[in-house]
Amino acid sequence: MKKPLALGSALLVSTILASPVWAQGSAPAAPAQATPEAAPAPQADPNAAATEAAPAAPAPAAAEADAAQDDVDISTVGGSDGEEIVVRGRYIPNSIRATPAVISVLSPEDIARTGEGDIAGALQRVPGLSVVSGGFVYVRGLGDRYSLSLLNGSPLPSPEPLRRVVPLDIFPTSIVASALVQKSYSPNYPGEFGGGVINLTTVATPRDPFLGIGLSVGLDTETTGQLGYTYKGGDRDWLGYDDGTRKLTSAIREAGVNGTDVTDPAVIIGLSNAETTLLQRNDNLPANFSAELNGGTSFDKGDYTIGLVAGAGYNSSWQTRDSLQQSTTDPTGALEEEFRTVLTDNRVLVNGLLGLGLEVEEHKFRLTNVYIHDTVKQGRLASGYDARNFPVPAAGDPNPQIEQNTSFFERELYDLQGVAELKFENVNVDLRGTYAKTRRDSPYERYFGYVYNATIGDYQNRLTGSDTESATIAFSELDERIWAGGADLTYKFDSARPISLSVGGAYSDTDRTSSRYFFRYRGPSGGNVNDAVAQQRPDYLISDFNVQTYGLTLDNQSASQAASAYDAGLEVKAGYAMLEAELADGFRVSGGVRYEDASQFVTAGAFTRTLANDYWLPALTVTWNFAEDQQFRLHGSKTLARPQFRELAPQLYQDFSSDREFIGNPFLEDSQLYNAEARYENFLGRDERLTVAGFWKKIDNPIEAVAFFQPDGTLQTGFSNAPEATLYGAEFELQKFIPLDGWGGDFWSTRRVVLIANYTYSKSELKVGDESAVSPIVGATLTPTPIPANLLFRDGAALTGQSDHLVNLQVGLENTEKLSQAMLLFTYGSDRVTNRGPVSFGQRLPDLIEKPGVRLDFVLRQGVQLVGKEVELKFEARNLTGEKSREVQEFDGGQVIDINTYDLGRTFSLSASLKF
Repeated sequence: MKKPLALGSALLVSTILASPVWAQGSAPAAPAQATPEAAPAPQADPNAAATEAAPAAPAPAAAEADAAQDDVDISTVGGSDGEEIVVRGRYIPNSIRATPAVISVLSPEDIARTGEGDIAGALQRVPGLSVVSGGFVYVRGLGDRYSLSLLNGSPLPSPEPLRRVVPLDIFPTSIVASALVQKSYSPNYPGEFGGGVINLTTVATPRDPFLGIGLSVGLDTETTGQLGYTYKGGDRDWLGYDDGTRKLTSAIREAGVNGTDVTDPAVIIGLSNAETTLLQRNDNLPANFSAELNGGTSFDKGDYTIGLVAGAGYNSSWQTRDSLQQSTTDPTGALEEEFRTVLTDNRVLVNGLLGLGLEVEEHKFRLTNVYIHDTVKQGRLASGYDARNFPVPAAGDPNPQIEQNTSFFERELYDLQGVAELKFENVNVDLRGTYAKTRRDSPYERYFGYVYNATIGDYQNRLTGSDTESATIAFSELDERIWAGGADLTYKFDSARPISLSVGGAYSDTDRTSSRYFFRYRGPSGGNVNDAVAQQRPDYLISDFNVQTYGLTLDNQSASQAASAYDAGLEVKAGYAMLEAELADGFRVSGGVRYEDASQFVTAGAFTRTLANDYWLPALTVTWNFAEDQQFRLHGSKTLARPQFRELAPQLYQDFSSDREFIGNPFLEDSQLYNAEARYENFLGRDERLTVAGFWKKIDNPIEAVAFFQPDGTLQTGFSNAPEATLYGAEFELQKFIPLDGWGGDFWSTRRVVLIANYTYSKSELKVGDESAVSPIVGATLTPTPIPANLLFRDGAALTGQSDHLVNLQVGLENTEKLSQAMLLFTYGSDRVTNRGPVSFGQRLPDLIEKPGVRLDFVLRQGVQLVGKEVELKFEARNLTGEKSREVQEFDGGQVIDINTYDLGRTFSLSASLKF
């Protein structure tokens, strides 16, 4: 094996000719094979979006006068328009008065300050939120399974089979008008609230016609122009779409459905070979590139206004990860397996938005189409040893094993929504309907394993059928559809004090079909090929000549570890009633109850598991305005968390982000959560606040990710219910602007310091005794295996995904009259568990721990006038601390096993955006 090239820090240079402008004005406030080093994925160029209801942040002097006109555009569940809360004659900022619950709202200005290109990156600046695996948002340390994602108040299916929620990094900030995070439950939201809800509102009717055109080119010294691995694939791979090269033939599909082997040479020869098999070294990986086209207009017809917005985007980025992957089954922590694994991902993201808006007096109508296509083309090469099968190589000796993978993960989401927000004198009516479809195809997942033969001095693959000398191919397909609708009505009573009653109903029906057909190449009559053939490179090894000459076959392994196909569904019927009332001066109550009846099933062959439950889910929030611009809230509620399809479905999947296999457990149960929160809020000034909160949750039957070993030593992840868990903690947030006009001089007269800081402390504990739990290893027979809970879980251990400490700090200088802003962004997350430790030799090994560490970013934005148009110049410096991605096991004797560790480089970007 060659030594890798030595790579330095990353440099990312982007140039955007134009970017979208969703409203009038700007937002100043706001064969020969080697192993390479890792490289970080570049950050996409963000484009902050303002909507009809969210124009550019005005100067402080104008802000007070325009307070009633510049609300952030939020389209979410419920007929209430969010009555303005008055605190002793002074109004509380808009985002807080939009709901009586505890919320955080990212306006276009907030998003722009972060400089992030996708909404997941911007959300990690919200108190108590962390982003895991790129795009999955964790609320207060609870895993993504406890987060609910909505688009314009309607549910979204996920294009990712390993998650229930949508990976939010697929949503560019250019199509998002606002992002609302609500952490305290209210009955107008679905009962699967868990840690909180994230509601994205897309852009609606623009105030003025606009056009934006954007282009971006990125350079990254960790990847661009450096060594990596890729393969030819199809002619349209650069667009993120397969051109038919990887098409699943009817004969292969039939064999997969029937569970039969493939012995017909013509069928095997019909599979694409070299295009999907030959992993090639590329010493000059391409640069990153993106393009955007956005436009919108409105037509004022007197009594009504019609708006149209449209946008399309394309982004192609490259990342190479040089990972150290170790594992052990030894309870003492003695290292047994070590591989150096190099993955090169080419991620292509295509998105489109078409929105129609109609305003008739106070009534608003939206019709929104969102399309997102996200593809990762991955080449993977690993070299190392497994001491359970081969001796540890001596210094200077070749590694005993080489593994090669080529994959194409294609995900697609289409969402069509209709919303009517009707406002009458005393009645508000909210009608919503949505149809959404998502799919995930992973055709031609190829794997080849070679073993070094010292006698012949070369690596060989005799197609023995073992994991060390084998060739496999898998085809995965997933389709999911959701139909959902809801109606909400709010009646405002004619009374001396504000009183409103909201009632509503909701229905959703989700269906999923999924298949994974897995085959293993075998030699003649199920035996091995000869040594001469075994030394051939992968595309020659399974070539047409060898298939015909040696009688190679495909053994069907689809059901060897799990089901080859399954169907799943979830039907939810719900209704709620909620009362909001001001009972006395400064004393406000919001409470109600939601009833949900749900039926969830998963069917794999003759096996079916059904979960049919109904719940009453109460919630109560009391707000006391005890002093000028200050208030205190108390909240209590009950919510639930159902098993996700991927957690229930007994099907094996390869997760390209963690480079690990996952399998579901059909014997999981619902989790129930009991929530309490107390919060103090001090509104220091316009858009300024100081908040301190304490929260507590009790979770019955929490579902935890549990690692385990296959007989061959492969580390996989499954799921099991723990008996009980508690979560408690505190949040602190400060947002303050400090004018500098007193410093003297024209330069300081319009400038101010921006200080945004938040800190979340949370502590979770599993409550485990001698109860019985269901093993995450269900096997091909799909039979539940009881296991002592204290063998799977350690009493007092933290929940998976929970960090004790989350810190976000933004410090900057900005101009209040024009676009000029410099921000320093600091993020810290303490260690968190990714998987419960596997059981080995009757003992539970240490948990798998992720170490997010410290991240420091810098964003500089400056507006300049060019040919009568405003040009935004932006400079970004990301991950200045050079933080690694690290997942480890720490044993009592001090031994540390690096489960998956690789470098994340520093990135620097320069961009320019022209607004028409």
